[in-house]
Amino acid sequence: MKARQTILMALMYLVLLVIAVIMIYPFVWALTASFKLNTQIFNGNPFDLIPRPFTFHNYVRAWTVLPFYRFLLNSFMLSLIVPTCIIILASLSAYSFARLNFKGRDIVFMCLLGVMMMPGHITLIPNYSLMRELGWINEYKALIVPMIFQGSLVFNIFFMRQYFLAIPKELDEAAIIDGCSRFGVWWRIIMPNARPALATIAILSFVSEWNTFLWPVIVINDYLKMPIQVGVSYFKANVNDWGVLMAATSMAIVPLIIIFAVFQKHFIKSMLTSGLSGK
Repeated sequence: MKARQTILMALMYLVLLVIAVIMIYPFVWALTASFKLNTQIFNGNPFDLIPRPFTFHNYVRAWTVLPFYRFLLNSFMLSLIVPTCIIILASLSAYSFARLNFKGRDIVFMCLLGVMMMPGHITLIPNYSLMRELGWINEYKALIVPMIFQGSLVFNIFFMRQYFLAIPKELDEAAIIDGCSRFGVWWRIIMPNARPALATIAILSFVSEWNTFLWPVIVINDYLKMPIQVGVSYFKANVNDWGVLMAATSMAIVPLIIIFAVFQKHFIKSMLTSGLSGK
């Protein structure tokens, strides 16, 4: 029986390993292709991951053919401002729903949850009409404000509320007895104890904003204001060089890998502990 379990376990790990290789291989191929010449990309063996010769020419062209640095700066700006605003608004709202007792609290919360059931694409035309009426078309404001108040904000409120419910209320009461205000309780007690949840929202919001494509294409016409994903599409449309496209794509992925590597410990901890209060 023990030998049979060992064999089954080995087969399971083998299957998982094969699936992992299949999932990772396209990313590895794209990375290695960014160091290859076009002749090797199109005429070489697709399973040959070693560049011959190894060259940085594609990365040099990616920085010079189009203003790639502007695409990166735009995405970094949006991916810092939008998640920061989302964390502040979501945490304050979640604290209100988790700790404060006010009339209609549960009704308002259920209405918010109803917003999560609406597909985000149905708001594209109303949002565009609103941006046009405000005169925000082709402005950074059109990339920031609507993205803060999108459907993911409601999910983050729900997620943080569940996490706040798992924090003992006795901590709040002790702080209030010592003279701390409600805002002080949120800032000094709740937020430090919710670091895993904050890290999770930071990762998800950063990745979402970094990968945004459809909304910037709709409201931005100046490619100098485009984020990185739209910039990469410009490479595909204007630069007939797959090596350069792979280099641009690889550079666009690196910040996501760094962010996850930095916050992964808090992210995993949040996934394991969120919602344990059962309320």
